[in-house]
Amino acid sequence: MASFRFHQWLTCEIETSDGTIGLGDAALAPGLTKKAIDEWFAPLILGEDPFDVSYLWEKMYRRSHAWGRKGIGMVAISAIDIALWDLMGKLVGKPVFKLLGGRTKDKIPVYYSKLYAGPIDVMQAEAEQAKQFGYQGYKTRFGYGPTDGKAGMRENIKRVEAMREVLGYDVDLMLECYMGWNLDYTKRMLPLLARFEPRWLEEPVIADDIQGYVELNQMNIIPISGGEHEFSVMGCADLLRRGAVSVLQYDTNRVGGITAAQKINAIAESYQIPVIPHAGQMHNYHLTMANANCPIAEYFPVFDVEVGNELFYYIFDGDPEPIDGYLHLDEHTPGLGIQLSDKHIQHFEVIE
Repeated sequence: MASFRFHQWLTCEIETSDGTIGLGDAALAPGLTKKAIDEWFAPLILGEDPFDVSYLWEKMYRRSHAWGRKGIGMVAISAIDIALWDLMGKLVGKPVFKLLGGRTKDKIPVYYSKLYAGPIDVMQAEAEQAKQFGYQGYKTRFGYGPTDGKAGMRENIKRVEAMREVLGYDVDLMLECYMGWNLDYTKRMLPLLARFEPRWLEEPVIADDIQGYVELNQMNIIPISGGEHEFSVMGCADLLRRGAVSVLQYDTNRVGGITAAQKINAIAESYQIPVIPHAGQMHNYHLTMANANCPIAEYFPVFDVEVGNELFYYIFDGDPEPIDGYLHLDEHTPGLGIQLSDKHIQHFEVIE
C-alpha cells in the first residue's frame, strides 16, 4: 500500500433554523463523498428534525442501498450522522458522550500510534521520546511484506525487537500490517512475532479476506484485529459471529457514524470482543468514554502529515492532548467539542 496517500479531508456542516451548526467529517475520497452528500443525501435530510437521528440514518441508508451500502455511500452517511450528533449535543448543551449513556471511565487510556517503519535507530529514538509521556501502549508499522522474502521477514522482526528494547514489556505493543500481507505470509510471521508479546496484529490481510482473518485468529498465537475497512453494522456483526477478530476496530466515519457505531458496540459486547475504534478524533473518544467495552483509544501525535491520518489536527480545534497517557473529556463542552480552525487555512485549497 505504498501508494496510499491522501492530503484531503471533508467537513460536513449541518445548520438548524436557529443557526446552530453540527460538524462531521470524513477522510476517504473527500471529493466523491462531497458529491454524494451534495447531490443525494443533503436533500434527504434538509427540513427534518435533527433529533430524529435513527429515522434519518435509515432514510439515508435505505434510499442509497442499491449503490451505497459499502464505500462512498457509507462514508457520506457517516459524515452526516456525526454532524447530527454534534448538533444534538449543542442544542441540549451536553457533550455527545452524555447523550450516548454517559461516562464509563474517569479518563481514557490512549496508545501512541506512529512509529512508521524506517531506520532502526530513528524508530528507537522516536520510541524513547514518546516514552516520557506515559502512554498506555505503542503501535508500530511494518515496512516489509511477501515480495521482500525471508530477508524482509528478518527486517520486520528486527524492528519489533528494537521497539521492545526501548519500550520494555510492561506496556502494550501493537503491530500494524495495513493489509500489506497475505494469508501464507502471515501464518509464517505469527510464530516469529509471538515472543514479543504483541497485544494484537492489525489488518494482516485485505479486508475482504474474512476467511483469512478467521484462520489467523483461530491459530491463537497473536490476537488478530481488524474492521477498519468494514462499512456496516451487519458487516461488523459477521466478523464477530465468525470469530474473525479478537479486537474490533471500526472507523466511525466509515461505518455509518455514531448511530451505527453504538449498535456495533452492543453486538461486540455480547461477544465479549473489545472495540477500539480506528484513529483518534473526538467522535471516537466520545464513543470510547460512553462504552465500557471500549478500553483504550488510539492517539495520533501531532507531527508533519505523512499519510493523512493526522490531518484533522490542522483542520479542527478542540482535540484534547493526553496527560500521562490519558485523555480527559470535559463535562461542560457541548457536542463533540471541536470547531473548524483557520490557523493553517493558507495551506489548503478549500472547495465548498
